[in-house]
Amino acid sequence: MELQQMRYVIAVAETRSFTRAAERCLVVQSALSHQVARLEKELGARLFERTSRRVRLTPAGAAFLPAARQCLEAAGRAAAEVAAAVGEVRGRLTVGLIPTVAAVDIPGALRDFRRRHPAVRVGLRVGASEELVEQVAEGTLDLAFLGLPTTARPHGVHGRELARDRLVAVVAPDHPLAGERSVGLRRLSPEVFVDLPPDTAGRTQSDQAFAAAGLAREVAFEVTTADSLMARLVGEGLGIALLPSAYAPRLTGVVTVEVTDAPTRVEYVVWSRAGRTPAATAFLTSLGIPDAPADDTGREVGTEADDSVGE
Repeated sequence: MELQQMRYVIAVAETRSFTRAAERCLVVQSALSHQVARLEKELGARLFERTSRRVRLTPAGAAFLPAARQCLEAAGRAAAEVAAAVGEVRGRLTVGLIPTVAAVDIPGALRDFRRRHPAVRVGLRVGASEELVEQVAEGTLDLAFLGLPTTARPHGVHGRELARDRLVAVVAPDHPLAGERSVGLRRLSPEVFVDLPPDTAGRTQSDQAFAAAGLAREVAFEVTTADSLMARLVGEGLGIALLPSAYAPRLTGVVTVEVTDAPTRVEYVVWSRAGRTPAATAFLTSLGIPDAPADDTGREVGTEADDSVGE
């Protein structure tokens, strides 16, 4: 069994086509098909059902695929570790982040990292904080930047608290509150809100703040990520939003108003408890985050909770 054969199987499974898999792997289709057939003969089972219209995994193929991916990932890590031992950082760096990350200038950090380590391929995935923590714990992501309410901690991973930031109200330019310097949650509670879905970290911090104040509010529009779509809905006067004050200035077409009793968001960077890859270590080191022991509360052992990483 060869690693190249595993690559071919994964490519066929993902493209559902021997032709497209061969194009992805930069080989002729006959060579790819021959190698897959050799592997099937060695395993004693067919990995794919082939018809004139489609290609799909057999039960045996579905069982083989996760292990094949793990083997290729392990081989890649082994090569990266050897390269790191002789002073070269290479391999793949997969970073997860929430759209509103503000404690670190991610594009600028990746630009500087790329200049230092051009052999590293970088993948970015945007998602909700709770999903990113799970993916880091599972090893799908090397590290992730996320935001949580002060009542929550990222568990099952190592990490570090980067910064704390109070939320601000974001309203349309012609909204009655646009001319106010500051407001309280009680003043905001009768408004219609644009927010994230229930039970997400970004939504929870606001829900908890209103509940603690004994206030109710209406969330009429839910979006999956706090990005430009949320700002556009607010700008059209469909509702108001609560967003981190460090992130809000990036938005256009809206006005921000300070909230006197606003909830606080905590930004973290987290990585697997199994350890960092050489690429992940190099990236975090470039941000001033050393490879120090850490617990699973999001704080590095022996560091202050409010240490932050500059852009």
